[in-house]
Amino acid sequence: MKFMRIFLAALLAFVVGSFAVCVIWILIFVGAIGSMSTQITPVVDNSILKIDFAENITDAPSTDPFAGIDFASMEMTSSLSLLETLRAVEAAAADDRIKGIYLRMNGAGTLDGTGVMEELREALVQFKQSGKFVVSYNESYTQGSYYLATAADKIYLQPEGSMDWSGMASQVMFYKGLLDKLDLKVEIFRPTVCKYKSAVEPYFLKELSPANRAQMQQMIGSLWQTITEAVSASRGISVEELNKIADNLEVTLPQEALAHKMVDGVIYEDQMNEVFEELGVEADEEGNYHMISLGEYAAQVGVDVKSFSAPQVAVVYASGQIVDGEGYGDMIYGNSLAQMIRQVREDDQVKAVVLRVNSPGGSALASDVIWREMELLKSEKPVIVSMGSYAASGGYYISAPADVIVADKMTLTGSIGVFGMMLNPVDALKNKLGVTIDGVKTNRSAGKGGLSPLTAQQRQKIMRGVDRVYATFTEHVAQGRNLPLEKVLEVAEGRVWSGIDALPIGLIDGHGGLKYAIALAAEKADLGDEYRVVEQLEMPTGLAAYFSSFSARVKASWEASELGVMMKQYRTVQEALSQQGVVMYSPYKVELE
Repeated sequence: MKFMRIFLAALLAFVVGSFAVCVIWILIFVGAIGSMSTQITPVVDNSILKIDFAENITDAPSTDPFAGIDFASMEMTSSLSLLETLRAVEAAAADDRIKGIYLRMNGAGTLDGTGVMEELREALVQFKQSGKFVVSYNESYTQGSYYLATAADKIYLQPEGSMDWSGMASQVMFYKGLLDKLDLKVEIFRPTVCKYKSAVEPYFLKELSPANRAQMQQMIGSLWQTITEAVSASRGISVEELNKIADNLEVTLPQEALAHKMVDGVIYEDQMNEVFEELGVEADEEGNYHMISLGEYAAQVGVDVKSFSAPQVAVVYASGQIVDGEGYGDMIYGNSLAQMIRQVREDDQVKAVVLRVNSPGGSALASDVIWREMELLKSEKPVIVSMGSYAASGGYYISAPADVIVADKMTLTGSIGVFGMMLNPVDALKNKLGVTIDGVKTNRSAGKGGLSPLTAQQRQKIMRGVDRVYATFTEHVAQGRNLPLEKVLEVAEGRVWSGIDALPIGLIDGHGGLKYAIALAAEKADLGDEYRVVEQLEMPTGLAAYFSSFSARVKASWEASELGVMMKQYRTVQEALSQQGVVMYSPYKVELE
């Protein structure tokens, strides 16, 4: 009987597992057939490159085979990496068949942060230097989409549309009151000097500390300055006037936007045909204009086709929260990234390396593992760090050894500081659930944390570890940036800096995007124009990896559908409370709504 139970259980597991595998492969097969059956629009004379955000534009290429599938709706969205996007826009500038770019931001895709938005905008500005046009049309403009649209020669708005121009704000949700109600206690370990290290504040305060308030005000002020100065230069409206418009909410309706010269016309989309005709684009026999989407054009541009024997500039991506161990996906696994950096160091064809960092940090231990490989790489080859939307705390730790660090103007960086945090649920279990805990131990300090309150001696030991990591962090920055330690300590303290403010204090060497960093790496290696750009990606292997990715995507889709607008807050709390040991983590993620 026991044998039969085991046999039937094993048989059931086999059947269920086989069914799940079949479902997964059917999804992959259907997706592949769908993509193959989609006819690629050819590029012909008098074509217009249409950037409508039908695709997600991501900072780093996705290695997740299920990244484009929304399991809640079973819809598929394709993705383009930032580098693919920049290559396509650059190629279009030199393509005689492309007459201009039509910016139509109405697709379901998204831009992966301020870094992608800033670099795409700069690419559009560079595109106009070819003498070709860029025009923008939309039913409504958010501040982010309008910032991007101001790269265009002309901006048009639908007659019944809207515009948001109200300034920037950043808010923090505090959980101290909730924790008190639940009798949950949080142990905080933060060096006294790290007064700006605010990731822990929501768990022991009920409002912004004075230091954090000053930091946040400076940060959003700097970002808003970058936006208003760019819009001012493009539209010929003074920064003072733009701020007056935002203060008084003077522009919300289309006619108000036109009166304040924030748009060039209030028209319906079919009237854009007249705009294209005035710009010298020829329509076909039926009066239609030939549009080719960004995704379609990027697929035909392809990758760097230089000789495979040409020297290489390797692009390595460090995208996501930094965690210990090995793995792939939406996080940076310390050992895996260290191994990839080691591989490019040992590859004789690779002559220079660009590390693209888009991370709020995370594990101090994993950051140090990566830092060591960066040091070894720098001793043999030129290393350039390109910072995306944010490269803060642990993200800055791994960047410090580079020969040169470049960042976008709106990059959030610095946050040179550490903390530790432990959740004590003993009173909550007892008072709310009636669960008590008892046990035995061999030594006085056994059972640190978890379900046992910390002793004074244990707290002191943890704090010593936090202080030691902070000392190591600042010393690494001083060494990597060739700065006096006293100077580093002045700009550290856990403070977050914008890309604009990071330049004069020596945390970065210049402003520029991923393409600029690649060109700089080639120059440092004396490669001239004869080099290939090779992206180093950690791809999933084996059935277990596909199951893991499938499970994660299903879970993410369920969480998004259940939590809705609270999803961002849930992710923030989940990231913070999941941190173990000493942590280098910055909670700030700015999105242009």
